[in-house]
Amino acid sequence: MEMIKKYFPDLHEKQLQKLVQLEELIRDWNTKINVISRKDTDQIEERHILHSLGISKVASFKPGTKILDVGTGGGFPGLPLAILFPECEFALVDSIGKKVKVVRAIADSLELSNVVTHTGRAEQVKGEFDFVVSRAVTRLINFHPWVARKIMKKGFNHLPNGILALKGGDLEEEIDEFEKKYPEWAVLTYDLSRYFSEEFFSTKKVIHVFRG
Repeated sequence: MEMIKKYFPDLHEKQLQKLVQLEELIRDWNTKINVISRKDTDQIEERHILHSLGISKVASFKPGTKILDVGTGGGFPGLPLAILFPECEFALVDSIGKKVKVVRAIADSLELSNVVTHTGRAEQVKGEFDFVVSRAVTRLINFHPWVARKIMKKGFNHLPNGILALKGGDLEEEIDEFEKKYPEWAVLTYDLSRYFSEEFFSTKKVIHVFRG
């Protein structure tokens, strides 16, 4: 976890231990069920854990914040964020049941009492949330209708309530497409290369979508 310690020097030892354990659990489960890409098994810290924590460089969630992770897959970005923000509530949802079972097992192993899991679609998850997070699930124009009604209008964090999506590459056309269809929503882009120096992050971004 040298990379994590480099960028998050104020982590408590217990949090760091849980992130180490998370990496070990993901690697172990991936030998049984393909929860992450096999080519990433030697780069879990950088490409999955640190990448997920990139959201925290943009949004430092206050205690009591409710976060929905849509298309969580192997538990990213939800699980690393739940470790970083133990006083926030996380709901992790995915349509693939076997992946959700793995995420539930990992959350239990890590004793993450602030995590609940759901199998199904985002629209089926009960309740409203301050933020919806995701990682390369689909284009914004497709993603937005799934979750817009799940986002509480009034927030208490320094960022307005909305979507925080981890994406990569040239997003200009995707964002233009979204803004034309949903002009009442605003989009801000944060380059993760501002926070992390590794080559992997050179084209990675956090996209914040919120009611304008």
